[in-house]
Amino acid sequence: MLWWEGALIAVAGLWAGAINTVVGSGTLVTFPVLVALGHPPVTATTSNAVGLITGTITGAYGYRHELAGQARRVARYAVPSFFGAIGGTALLLSLPRTAFEVIVPGLVALSVVLVALQPLAAKRLRTRDPAKRRSGPLLYFLIFLIGVYGGYFTAAQGIMLVGVMGLLLTDSLQRLNAFKNTLTAVVNIVAGAIYAFIAPISWPVVGILAASSTLGGLLGAKVGRKLPPTVLRGTVVVIGVAAVVRLLV
Repeated sequence: MLWWEGALIAVAGLWAGAINTVVGSGTLVTFPVLVALGHPPVTATTSNAVGLITGTITGAYGYRHELAGQARRVARYAVPSFFGAIGGTALLLSLPRTAFEVIVPGLVALSVVLVALQPLAAKRLRTRDPAKRRSGPLLYFLIFLIGVYGGYFTAAQGIMLVGVMGLLLTDSLQRLNAFKNTLTAVVNIVAGAIYAFIAPISWPVVGILAASSTLGGLLGAKVGRKLPPTVLRGTVVVIGVAAVVRLLV
């Protein structure tokens, strides 16, 4: 690996760690960078999942105040995320690589659309009648499905979680973001632990992403709310579109 490649991965990891904590979809930064540097899509996905584990943990820790008194709820929500992540990794490792290369452009495109539409979704959440929001089997099932998606391809799972929980729960968006950070950390830890043992991994990439995303997660929790959301969102959308084009070409 050339020095400038390592530096580029480090910058992407730093940015992804911060974006994952504040918005979600940090994978749309790191994944295209890894693919552009010549890593096969499956290796890019598995290395990315393992490398960003520390960043998701520090991001969740940064929101610990919003989770005060919510330990039981977090534990309940973590169960479907845990099993969903196992299902997602099983899909990634059992399906042919050619299938992954066909599916991924669509997943990236879906993630980009979710990022772009997030302001509209947030507006609808603010105007929705709290009395009509309910948690129950549907919430746990949807968290499980998002865990499957996250175990297979991590991009924008956080945005999906905030959208689903915002429609079915009455908590503030800040607390929902804290739930999101914790559950994405669960998915990444489970998927990353499996990939580390039985999937193709670029360990130099993992090391760089782990160090830089850890710092990014801490920075995102502290100063991320002060950054213009449109800047973060616009960057993610541009990079995501470039990734789709790169994968299709």
